[in-house]
Amino acid sequence: MRLVLQRVTSASVSVDGEVIASVGRGIVLLAGFGRDDEVGDPARMAEKLVHLRIFPDATGKLQHSLVDIGGAILAVPQFTLYARLDRGRRPDFTGAMGPDEAARRFDALIEVLRRCPGVIVQTGRFGADMAVSLVNDGPFTLALGW
Repeated sequence: MRLVLQRVTSASVSVDGEVIASVGRGIVLLAGFGRDDEVGDPARMAEKLVHLRIFPDATGKLQHSLVDIGGAILAVPQFTLYARLDRGRRPDFTGAMGPDEAARRFDALIEVLRRCPGVIVQTGRFGADMAVSLVNDGPFTLALGW
């Protein structure tokens, strides 16, 4: 699994011009799943994500987590995180997991995240053509792989 986490002051996702999810302060989480990924433990991943100290305290030091600030997650499935660019000029997405299994993995991660106390979770729509809008806070972006 590959994740891109962006700290935001606000974010939303739209499908066909209609906003289907929005959050205030928190993170946008882009999640991609690869063909060769092991199953992994969604509970361990969720625990790590909501407790990462990525929000500054009054002195600017990264001391607070999503749980500490009562923040939200806007999770968006993103198969393009598995693009190969080593040949030619067109991205090759054959390393991405098939849509049915990837949807199951995404849903499993979301289910566990929603059980984390004090964290609001909204999602994009798997397989849809989405427009994601966000105000990146910092900017602060992390690329994570599991």
